[in-house]
Amino acid sequence: MDLDFSEEQQVLRDMVRGLCAEYASLETVRACEDDATGYPEDFWKQLGELGLLGILIPEAWGGSGQTLLEAAVVYEEFGRSLAPSPHFASAVIGAGALIRAGSDAQKAEWLPKIASGEAILVPAWTEPERSFGPKGVQLAAARTGDGFRLSGTKRHVPFASSATRLLVLARSGPNVEDVDLLLVDPRSPGIEMIQQKSLAADTQYRVEFRDVEVPSASRLGESRSGWQTWDAVMHDAIILLAAQAIGGAERALEITVQYAKDRKQFDKPLGAFQAIAHYLSDATTAIDGGKVLVWEAAWARARGRSTARLAPMAKLFACQTYRDVTAMAQQVWGGVGFTLEYDIQLYFRRAKQLQISWWDTRYLEEQVAHCVLDTDVA
Repeated sequence: MDLDFSEEQQVLRDMVRGLCAEYASLETVRACEDDATGYPEDFWKQLGELGLLGILIPEAWGGSGQTLLEAAVVYEEFGRSLAPSPHFASAVIGAGALIRAGSDAQKAEWLPKIASGEAILVPAWTEPERSFGPKGVQLAAARTGDGFRLSGTKRHVPFASSATRLLVLARSGPNVEDVDLLLVDPRSPGIEMIQQKSLAADTQYRVEFRDVEVPSASRLGESRSGWQTWDAVMHDAIILLAAQAIGGAERALEITVQYAKDRKQFDKPLGAFQAIAHYLSDATTAIDGGKVLVWEAAWARARGRSTARLAPMAKLFACQTYRDVTAMAQQVWGGVGFTLEYDIQLYFRRAKQLQISWWDTRYLEEQVAHCVLDTDVA
């Protein structure tokens, strides 16, 4: 594994960092908290114009056809800036499902629109009091003459109010993995959206489905193949979330190190006290280790190697590191670190939110154990 990024990858990093600084500053992040839309339109437009929405979409469908390693570079910068956007939900999850399981007609219709930003596809996945595995998908997809009728509840649906289509995981049979992926128009009769509050103050919705009619042409892939598609897409996606976590942890440490240099007690900077200096050095070590794990996972995927073990390990370790680093940072900042005026609390809250979202610690540990012990994960 070559740990040196190419000149093109470094240019990509610099471009994304500059873009986030101009269009998604921390002032913008604050303005988007608990907002019904939750992201700045000008930032979304720039992502589309610069080809970043189509970074993982093949050129044949309007994307730039980059690998997961380039996408990881982008997501490190998103993590540093806390940039709010539906990029992960639409350009990673939505596009990934279409690429893997969509028909030629579905790909031709939706992938160019996702790449340009014209369309936003967001997943409707988790359900109240249910698990992250296939058993957790219980929203019923009853067969009708020419399609399905959906009934049930989805929660934590990101940016649902802006969605052109919802990518709904629905139960279509009695076996554990009998799940279908359906593209559902959020304006269909029988759909109700209620905004939810979260620790990160990001934009999430509870979506109620009451006898919602969906045509068969809206299904991705073969009948009852949805979980296999979803699982494969998620293994790619969590590598990018790991990159986002490491980027956030690194930036949180940077501003904490600067505070430890500037803030004085007993005529000495905080960083001169051994206990605090050791906290900061431990955090640096953990972040560097997490980076290598994230890059290895992205590198392996970019070369077509298995990431069944590396992907969950990367998110597990990176999110735990993000959580630990920001918790330590709060101790260094003291009481002011919890006030809204200071930036460190923005990272602290998002670290925990990211850790418990899109496969939490327990599910990730089960994924790794599945590779080690060859047991099933449900």
